Amino acid sequence: MGRLSNISGKEAVKIFEKFGYVLDHQTGSHMILWHEFKPILSIPNHQELAPGLLRSLIR
Repeated sequence: MGRLSNISGKEAVKIFEKFGYVLDHQTGSHMILWHEFKPILSIPNHQELAPGLLRSLIR
């Protein structure tokens, strides 16, 4: 896997929506994404996400 650039939580949600995830709800600062056949994702609504967090969300 190549280098992951720093993106915001909202940008990450837009990217995961292209792969079929749907923004289900938001609890505090975390956006919960749902997909019928894949695990539920919790993405923090921060201005910058750490590369390690992005890597784990992609896996």
